[in-house]
Amino acid sequence: MIKSVTITALKYEVDDATRRYVLKKIGNLDRYLPRHARKSAVAEVKLRQVNRDHGNKYEAEVILTVPDRVMTAVDSTINMLAAVDIVEAKMIAQTRRYKQESLPHIGRRRLLSRFKHVDKTVEI
Repeated sequence: MIKSVTITALKYEVDDATRRYVLKKIGNLDRYLPRHARKSAVAEVKLRQVNRDHGNKYEAEVILTVPDRVMTAVDSTINMLAAVDIVEAKMIAQTRRYKQESLPHIGRRRLLSRFKHVDKTVEI
């Protein structure tokens, strides 16, 4: 669980159920982070009520700060909880990509085996 999650609301009243939902969804993003980044991960959640012409009324933005990177995701929908779900899915994709790039052994398995393929028949 990410220890430092800050929730900020602009033109929107955050009720207790929404606060718990955001803490549950965004706080569990640490399971997709590498171990060295879990201790220093800081999440900032901004919830806004916006008036858009195409009907999207609520916007959620998550800024996740980890070592060597700042990841952001923004989405707006009709429902605030749906916006949090979509932003969570975007952050999961970014944290998985960060984990693959930061750990040298993840995502590179069998890469050299494609080039080292040598015929093992022995001639006498």
